[in-house]
Amino acid sequence: MGQSGLPESISRLINELAKLPGIGEKNATRLAFHIFRSPKTYSENLAQAIIDTKSKVILCTTCFNFASSSPCGICKDTERDNLLICVVEEPLDQLAIEKSREFRGKYHVLHGVISPIEGVGPEDLRIKELIARLEKEKVKEVIVATNPSVEGEVTALYLSKLIRPLGVEVSRIAHGIPMGGDIEYIDEITLARAIRDRKYI
Repeated sequence: MGQSGLPESISRLINELAKLPGIGEKNATRLAFHIFRSPKTYSENLAQAIIDTKSKVILCTTCFNFASSSPCGICKDTERDNLLICVVEEPLDQLAIEKSREFRGKYHVLHGVISPIEGVGPEDLRIKELIARLEKEKVKEVIVATNPSVEGEVTALYLSKLIRPLGVEVSRIAHGIPMGGDIEYIDEITLARAIRDRKYI
């Protein structure tokens, strides 16, 4: 028997699920019992999906996003604007921007940000690959879409210093008050940025 008198296999499943980000022991226990109560085909499909994710998903050799083949679908898409590259921290950021349906250029995924505290330097990111790409491809503008954090700002400034000498424009996504947000509840840093990055109407 495993923890709290549970069968060893269920205890093991709870322990593994609890390692997922944002999933504590209570949620892991709920998920484990959900899996246990579901039809056998569900657990088999779930297990196979996890195995396939590790064995069949690769990084696109152009943009370094997750893909099933390289180059990925976005990099191969002839309808997209090759003159624009949006640089993001992680694949989830690229996914969020795609959902906005506003950007029709290409992407480059850094897989992190510069963070001396965490021991992450420029050499740990896909920055040299971005520079090599800009030297090879005809690109007009790079949009830096890192998060509005200290690390995101440091990374954006570092990229700007590397990219500008190549004759490529560098822009930064605007950060400000979210749609539907009340000004009185917005933190002062976000509010200051919203005022500084204001647009004329």
